Amino acid sequence: MASTAAAPATRWAREYETIYILRPDVGNDVAEKIVDRARDVIARLEGTLTKLDNWGKRRLAYPIRKNHRGLFVYLKYVGYSDLVAELERNLRLFDEVMRFQTVLLAEDIDPASIAVNAEDLQYLHVEDDEVDEDAELERARSLGMAPRAPRGAPADEMIDEDSDDSDAEGVSEAVADDGENEGSSEAESNEDEREEG
Repeated sequence: MASTAAAPATRWAREYETIYILRPDVGNDVAEKIVDRARDVIARLEGTLTKLDNWGKRRLAYPIRKNHRGLFVYLKYVGYSDLVAELERNLRLFDEVMRFQTVLLAEDIDPASIAVNAEDLQYLHVEDDEVDEDAELERARSLGMAPRAPRGAPADEMIDEDSDDSDAEGVSEAVADDGENEGSSEAESNEDEREEG
């Protein structure tokens, strides 16, 4: 009687992404050393690194270890459940790593079906330029990530997400014409300007 050989069972993997934040004063050599450790851990535990990205130094939402900025590094990889625990254990060993977070992206992935682009795995160093705080704050405001101006601030500094550009011009004109509309409330002056426009 001929026995039929059963095909080996596929070991399904999961896709993860990990973002870790380094102290802003970390040099390129130390940052590269941490990336190399992450690569080694992923390879040793039969994982596949699919994307590596250096996001550069960014302002933090709140101070971490008295730092207001941090160097963000993004890893995307496919591996098994033990990989995440080992990678995070290795990140904890470095004092330069202030925070990290891992997110599960997808389950039941066949590791043999993963295609990797070599360009996505290059760690590019970020130049240590002086960061333009005003440009960064303006970009954050445009994305809706920056705090609004405090109460009592001039109207042109306020961010009004519900209005379009024409309403914003009307508000600034109302503030400029405040002397001409004495005795009328702000709401009435805005109504008058809308009727004229």
